[in-house]
Amino acid sequence: MSLWILVTIFAAFMQNLRFMLQKHLKATKLSTGGATFSRFLFSSPLVALGILIYLNATGSEWPALSVWFWGFALAGGVAQIVATACVVALFAERNFAVGIVFKKTEVVLTALIGLIILGEGLSLWGIIAIAIGFAGVVILSDPPEGGARFFNKAAGFGLASGLLFGVSAIGYRGAALEITSTNVLLRAGVTLAVVTAFQTMLMAAWLTLRDAGEIGRVIASWRVSALVGVTSMLGSFGWFTAFALQNAAYVKALGQVELVFTFVGSYFIFKERSTKREIIGIALIILSIFALIAAL
Repeated sequence: MSLWILVTIFAAFMQNLRFMLQKHLKATKLSTGGATFSRFLFSSPLVALGILIYLNATGSEWPALSVWFWGFALAGGVAQIVATACVVALFAERNFAVGIVFKKTEVVLTALIGLIILGEGLSLWGIIAIAIGFAGVVILSDPPEGGARFFNKAAGFGLASGLLFGVSAIGYRGAALEITSTNVLLRAGVTLAVVTAFQTMLMAAWLTLRDAGEIGRVIASWRVSALVGVTSMLGSFGWFTAFALQNAAYVKALGQVELVFTFVGSYFIFKERSTKREIIGIALIILSIFALIAAL
């Protein structure tokens, strides 16, 4: 099995753990901004330490970073911050499982953005697999009480996060491709270190201006926030490695395996129950994952 498949599955699992921890923080202690900041505050130092240890252990040097690298990395970093905030805010609108599903519009949007920005197209079978998954997302998009499918607050947060996560994925792949090295771990690690440091500083400045007390509350909740940081670091390293190895649209499509972990967590941890429509939607998404693996 290809390395990018293994690291993508690992990244999806760690991301699901992180979102569950952030849901807990949002529900009990922190604002949307605070729960979003928790993933950066504790992960950034760990990422920086990790890349420094790696460089020292392997005798590698910090690579030269082009203007294009900085453009891709910073654009991806800003998009990810806003996208994460949208997901955290979305948790208040729908149950945990369906909230994550709205986010999965990022798969189709990543493919479109990747084609426009990086010129990376998809195979016919890859398109079919993504289309099956998107059909599942559409089915899952109906509010449980009925009403408009896409014209509701939850859908707005979900679709916005999908678009922004698509932008961040293409930004990170573009940044990694700008590093002239054949060492995938080096390219992924350097990109991740730069992005997380930038995101931490940006979020800290934002909260200082808008709600300085929230930073203290994030630190006070360090037991859970630190776990958010660790799971964020591990998940992000997996995503960045996968982006360095494979078309971002395929990575995001396979990353929908997160929904399997999500529904398990929703059922056993948050005691949330899914409707028949939601089960059909998730079945289509699982089918699309198997179709994608078979196509590649």
